[in-house]
Amino acid sequence: QVQVVESGGGLVQPGGSLRLSCAASGFTFSSATMSWYRQAPGKERELVATMPSAGGSTRYGDSVKGRFTISRDNTKNTVYLQMNSLKPEDTAVYYCNAKLTRMSLLYNYWGQGTQVTVSS
Repeated sequence: QVQVVESGGGLVQPGGSLRLSCAASGFTFSSATMSWYRQAPGKERELVATMPSAGGSTRYGDSVKGRFTISRDNTKNTVYLQMNSLKPEDTAVYYCNAKLTRMSLLYNYWGQGTQVTVSS
């Protein structure tokens, strides 16, 4: 059974930091491209950061470049999102996503999301 579970969201003041975690199970984590997306009220879901399984470059959304860092620990089947210099416009539900190809089929798994609110 596949599980993708985010944690670490909460309320933080502008300029503050948060670290999100995403623990995954039920598939070969080391083979998956792991990504963070976010969706603010009334807006479409957008890519925040993505990290390939191996040998590829990480990629960030323009609005978070230089402030957010994605990392992964394949020994713990966990991906992280370190968020610094947070702004009110970073307020959104943050989702963890896993993509992997198995037997020529693309599998796409989502977590339930964790709320991040940046406000004074």
